[in-house]
Amino acid sequence: MQTVILAAGSGVRMRPLTDDRPKALLPMGKRPLIEHVLATAVDAGADRIVLVVPPDGSIESAIGGSFRNVTLDYVVQPTPQGTGDAVWRALGVLQPEPFVVLPGDLLLNRSDVDALYEETPSVVVGSSHHARLAPNSPARGEDSESPVLGAFTFPGCTIDRLGAMDETGTNGWELADQLTELMGVQPRIVGVNEWIDVDHPWELLEATERQLESLAPSRAGDIHPDAELLGCVHVEAGATIRSGVAIDGPVLIRSGATIGPNAYVRGATVIGTDAKVGHAVEVKNSILCAGAAVNHQSYVGDSILGPRVNFGAGTNVANLRHDKEPIKTTVQGASMGTGRRKYGVVVGPDARTGIDTSLNVGVVLPTEATTLPGSVVFSTPTEDKRPVSDARSEVMVKGK
Repeated sequence: MQTVILAAGSGVRMRPLTDDRPKALLPMGKRPLIEHVLATAVDAGADRIVLVVPPDGSIESAIGGSFRNVTLDYVVQPTPQGTGDAVWRALGVLQPEPFVVLPGDLLLNRSDVDALYEETPSVVVGSSHHARLAPNSPARGEDSESPVLGAFTFPGCTIDRLGAMDETGTNGWELADQLTELMGVQPRIVGVNEWIDVDHPWELLEATERQLESLAPSRAGDIHPDAELLGCVHVEAGATIRSGVAIDGPVLIRSGATIGPNAYVRGATVIGTDAKVGHAVEVKNSILCAGAAVNHQSYVGDSILGPRVNFGAGTNVANLRHDKEPIKTTVQGASMGTGRRKYGVVVGPDARTGIDTSLNVGVVLPTEATTLPGSVVFSTPTEDKRPVSDARSEVMVKGK
C-alpha cells in the first residue's frame, strides 16, 4: 500500500540536537530515526512511500531514492504548518488508492502497524486505546487518556476530498482534529498497544534503549586482549578498544570510535562514529554522537552529547536528584518534567566544557556553548548571546 511519512518537522523540542540536522536524521542505534519508521512501513506492506521533508535536502541526501527496494518520492513542506498541510502537499504524487499516513517520529510495533495496512473502506485511526471518537472532538476519545497518535489509513476516495483543500485552507491545522468533518465518515479506531513518540531528548534515549535490546553482538573492531566485554557488545569494524577497558552491554561502538585506555562503558549506550572515550572515563546509558570526545577522568550518565562535543578533563554529569523525584529540564525556554528518575544533560553540537566542569541534572548546553574551568552549571543558560553566570559558574553562549 502507498504510504505517506511526515518528516518535515524542525524538531524544536529536540533542540539543540536539531540545530544541525532535521529531527528525522537524529541517530538511534545504527540508523537515523527515519529509517526505523521506513523499516516498519516496508515490513508492514508499504510498496511505495512518499516522504514529506524540509527544504534543505538533507533527508534526500541521507536516504536516497529507495529503501529496501521500495521507491521513495520526496515532497517538500517549506514551513511546518500542521499535518493537514503536510498530507495535502503529498496528494499530487499519490494514486487514487488507499494510503497510510505515518508520523516520522512515532515508533510503533509491527503488529500495531499491520492493522493500518488492512484493506478497509473507511478511515482508520491509530489510538492509544480502543476509544470511540467524541462527536465534537475527533482527535480525542471520550477518555482523555486515549489520544490519536497521528497514524491513519485513508481510502482512495478521500484523496479528492483532501485535494479540494487549497493551501491557504490547510495552513496550521492538524489532520486528526478534522477527520469526521473533512471525510464525512465516522473513523474506525484501532488500538495501538505500544509506541514511543520521539519528540523530546529523553524519548530519544528511551527509543535507543529499546533498539539496543535487539542488538546483535559483534567483535569486528580492534579489541585489546586485556579489555573485558560483557553482555551484548557490538564493536564495528574500524573501532578501537584499548587496554583496561570494561564494557557491559548492551553497548554499540561505531566505526572509528576509540575507547580507553582504562574506561568503563555500560548500560544502553551508543558511542558514535569517530567518538572518543578516554582514560578513566565512565559512560553510562548515554548517546555520544559522531565526533564527540570525553577524553579524561569524566563521568557521563543518561545524557546525549551532540556531534563534536568536547568535554574537558574532569567534567562530570549529575543524573540523579537527592530527593529521588523525576528530573525536570528546559524545553523551548520552559521547565518540563522528563518522567525519568535518572537523566543527565543534553549538549548541543560543538559545545565544549572547561576542565573540572560540573553539570547538574537536566542542564541543556546550547550549540557551541563553552564553560570556564571549574564551572558548576546548575541550570540551562539562556540563548540570548550573552554570558550567563552566577557566583560559581559561567557559560558562554555563542550566537549563530
